[in-house]
Amino acid sequence: MYRKIIVAIALGRLDRGENILRKAASLLDAGGEIVALNVVEDVPTYVAIELPANMLEDAMKDGRDKLEALVAATGVTARIDIRNGPPAKAIIAAAESHRADLIILASHVPDFSNYFIGATADRVVRHAKCSVLVERQKI
Repeated sequence: MYRKIIVAIALGRLDRGENILRKAASLLDAGGEIVALNVVEDVPTYVAIELPANMLEDAMKDGRDKLEALVAATGVTARIDIRNGPPAKAIIAAAESHRADLIILASHVPDFSNYFIGATADRVVRHAKCSVLVERQKI
C-alpha cells in the first residue's frame, strides 16, 4: 500500500507508539521503509538560560535510545529520526525530506480548543502533502 511511512511517536506514550508501529508494518509495501520519528520540542530562550547547555543533545539521545528499544521490542524494522522544533512542523518536514507517502500519528482525547483531533494531529492533517492516518485513543 505505502512505500515510505513516517511514524511519529511521543516518548510519553510509548505504548501507543508500539501500536502505530505495528499498524505501519501492516500497511507497508514489500521493500518499503518505516521511519520512527520523535520530535524534541524547543525550549523558550528565557527557560533555556537556566538549563544545562547540553540538555537538547541529551534529550535527543534519550529519544533515540527509547525509539531504538521500542523498535527492537516490536520486531518492526524502522529507521530512527530524531528532530527538534515545533512537533507539527518537524513531522511535516520529516515527511517531505523522506518523501513519505503516509504519516501515522496518535491523537489524544481533545478538549474544546481542538475538539475533533489533537492540536499537533490537526496541524499535520491540514498541512501535510501526503496521506495522514490518525490513530485515536480508545476511551
